Amino acid sequence: MKYRRTGRSGLLLPEISLGLWHNFGHNADFTLGRKILRRAFDLGITHFDLANNYGPPFGSAEENFGRILQKDFSAYRDELIISSKAGWDMWPGPYGNWGSRKYLIASCDQSLKRMGLDYVDIFYHHRPDPHTPLEETMGALNQLVRQGKALYVGISQYSAEDTAKAYQILKDLGTPLLIHQPRYSMLDRWVEDGLLDVLGDKGVGSIAFSPLEQGLLTDKYLKGIPEDSRAAKDGRYLKPEQISDDKIEMIKQLNEVASGRGQTLAQMAIAWLLKDSRITSVLVGVSKPEQLDDNVSAIGNSEFSVEEITKIKSLIGAK
Repeated sequence: MKYRRTGRSGLLLPEISLGLWHNFGHNADFTLGRKILRRAFDLGITHFDLANNYGPPFGSAEENFGRILQKDFSAYRDELIISSKAGWDMWPGPYGNWGSRKYLIASCDQSLKRMGLDYVDIFYHHRPDPHTPLEETMGALNQLVRQGKALYVGISQYSAEDTAKAYQILKDLGTPLLIHQPRYSMLDRWVEDGLLDVLGDKGVGSIAFSPLEQGLLTDKYLKGIPEDSRAAKDGRYLKPEQISDDKIEMIKQLNEVASGRGQTLAQMAIAWLLKDSRITSVLVGVSKPEQLDDNVSAIGNSEFSVEEITKIKSLIGAK
């Protein structure tokens, strides 16, 4: 494993981090989840990323992670980076959503109890809140650090403009903005329109989620939509109508480029993000341990030739 400095902080993150968004709730195979986490750690993946409402049901991924932590990782706590988040709907009523101080502090307390932890290494505000003053949300993150419940704080999916504002508010409070977690892949490049520039200028780290576009940037959809795929079984995150004939043809051509590099399409998609030094880590989700081996292999080849960059940009419509 290779590790990168998170912005201008003292914290190093593995180039590949493991997200527990899917496959770790009460509807999943607990033994399999345990195998995945153990394999990740053996591969040098020291960062496990959660959120209050990962499951299903909400909170169950943290509960299961806490059980596995006690069984397998309690002796290695100081070798782990554990993160959680709050910002999406979590419990009924007016106080279990968005970005108020009330919600963020309560949610962090609940997450710590579910995981059996005294603190998380990183706590994020999970999405921008258009209704709550940014000063209140950032003030809550600062309070969590002051209380010792989080060592570092981050934000997710904030625009370039709001990221710059959040950075300044936290700086004035004396708590640095450590990291931003944006959705970012070869097919979803919104961060390239200003956000990465802000992060680079301010010295804030970044960790990309959905780097494989919910499985689209793998060999799974090269021949259409398989019956056992996420698009076929669960249309919440990847809808069948998103997988057009034109998109499948583009993916096939990207796969040919990847083959020429000696990589799978998934490996190339991860390497494409890691070629930018402003990306600290790439967050992957897997359903079996073997997928981790494939993902981690991407870090051995994140250099691209001019010809490869030109070809890929022409296929994905990048600048």
